Amino acid sequence: MQLAIWQTQGFPADPAANLAALERQLASVAGVGGELLLCPELWLCGYQVPAQMAALAEAADGPAARRIAELARQYGVAVCYGYAERHAEGGKPYNSAQFIDASGQRLANYRKTHLFGAMERELFTPGERLETPFRFGDWTLGLLICFDVEYPEAVRHQALGGADLLLIPTALTPEYGAVPQLIVPARAVENQLFVAYCNHCGEENGLAYLGGSRVVGPDGEALAAAGAAECLLLVRLDRARRAALADCFPYLPGRRPQLYAALVQG
Repeated sequence: MQLAIWQTQGFPADPAANLAALERQLASVAGVGGELLLCPELWLCGYQVPAQMAALAEAADGPAARRIAELARQYGVAVCYGYAERHAEGGKPYNSAQFIDASGQRLANYRKTHLFGAMERELFTPGERLETPFRFGDWTLGLLICFDVEYPEAVRHQALGGADLLLIPTALTPEYGAVPQLIVPARAVENQLFVAYCNHCGEENGLAYLGGSRVVGPDGEALAAAGAAECLLLVRLDRARRAALADCFPYLPGRRPQLYAALVQG
């Protein structure tokens, strides 16, 4: 699979500008044979826009989603993007990520389950379930958002569901550099999957982002890594790499679930 990671500063509180930028990126990705473009957490509306978040929220099948589906069909590239999802019953929106394939079909819509910090807990309704991994061509994909990856159980759920590649839109600030440098590679190795971690960059309404987006293989090696600036990472992933490591890191078949019950008790 030819995967593209779009580390971008974006346009806070301006979905129309972000959609226009998306079209430009899709044209570039399609031109080099890319199959999937991953965008950051809350990419569509911006992350550091608390006063406007509720007004910027859209339904999963709202105008922006329909436009992204059109662009995916036009350029033949799947898109996974973060957005604020309107609550159907009028509650606080969800911090969501949606996957639309190259035919314009929605394959997944995940609501962030582990909200980070006071601002997120004030603005959003937490999701109540982890997304079941889904098929995309020959691959099985998992989907989490930012802070979710810091919980081993959330990633293990995706691995046990058969995920080959875990997609993680994020909005990470510089003081948490250990996440992409240490935690993401550890999750990749201990669950024997590829991890794509896509962050914002630059500054948004006074909030600085780390950048540092990366794609990590099931051996923990960074197959591509961004610095602090806006960029597009292009990585060709080969599932055979995962199969070749199965005997070296037999963590999943070696599990003894009967010993772990206390881990999931409240």
